[in-house]
Amino acid sequence: MTEPGPAARRTLRPPAGYRLAASVRSLTFSPYDPCARIAAGSFWWATRTPAGPATLALRPAAGELVAEGYGPGADWVVERADRIAGLRDDVTGFAELAAAHPVVARLAAQHRGLRMPATGQVFPRLLRAVFEQKVTGKEAYRAYAATVRHFREPAPGPVQPLLLPPEPAAVAAAPYWVFHPFGVEQRRAETLRRAAAAADRLERCADAEEATRRLTAILGIGPWTAAEVVRIAYGDPDAVSVGDYHIPNTVAWALAGEPRGDDARMLALLEPFRGHRGRVCLLLEAGGVHAPRYGPRAPIRSFARF
Repeated sequence: MTEPGPAARRTLRPPAGYRLAASVRSLTFSPYDPCARIAAGSFWWATRTPAGPATLALRPAAGELVAEGYGPGADWVVERADRIAGLRDDVTGFAELAAAHPVVARLAAQHRGLRMPATGQVFPRLLRAVFEQKVTGKEAYRAYAATVRHFREPAPGPVQPLLLPPEPAAVAAAPYWVFHPFGVEQRRAETLRRAAAAADRLERCADAEEATRRLTAILGIGPWTAAEVVRIAYGDPDAVSVGDYHIPNTVAWALAGEPRGDDARMLALLEPFRGHRGRVCLLLEAGGVHAPRYGPRAPIRSFARF
């Protein structure tokens, strides 16, 4: 049987030098993300919308960007495709700020095609952020992928297997021990369940400020998790992940040549870039900037079998 074509389609005109893969990479957890992937030059993103499940495909074509939607929510994702692709990212005034520091100026020039997406959705990014709290990236991805597969629901469209993010109500209803085999201890599992129970209210937030306030009112969610969420859900270019293990050192090294820094030092160094502090951190990551590493890396732990 022939796979049905897209239910909605739209052609976008990105700015000169726009880089799709770099711009949407933050919407994927890894090349093996069960809900999003870059394949054959196209970006595929599965989500839940008010109109139902949907998959968005973004494909460069002759200097344009073709957006195609599949499933009941196709119109919803295609209508917002420019935001999801980062084409609504407002870089006004950033060039002048970047010029104040040679490293930032160089990275801004090298990655001028990088744009910050805004999905307009809180819970899918919150799911991942809770799993990323105070563990290694491998541990977080393992928990995230296992959770998505546990609540398995195929996404619409021709790319398979592509799965939808879990329904918040299903996550909220699951006992904490359901997540234990995925390497998630009770603290993070309960945080996720509380966040899932509040998902409807969170999705109705008008902006990043309101979302941050509501997120941090949930037990187990602090400034780091809130910043990780609003940077993606709202495309907030000023969101700084305070409390991160690596970012303060990276900022201190890149902007001051200091191999180590704390949150206070990071924020002081980023202050000249206020309004775009999160963008500066994103550019440092895109440029592969790392502070010198001392000592062994954190071990990957597992207690799922106990």
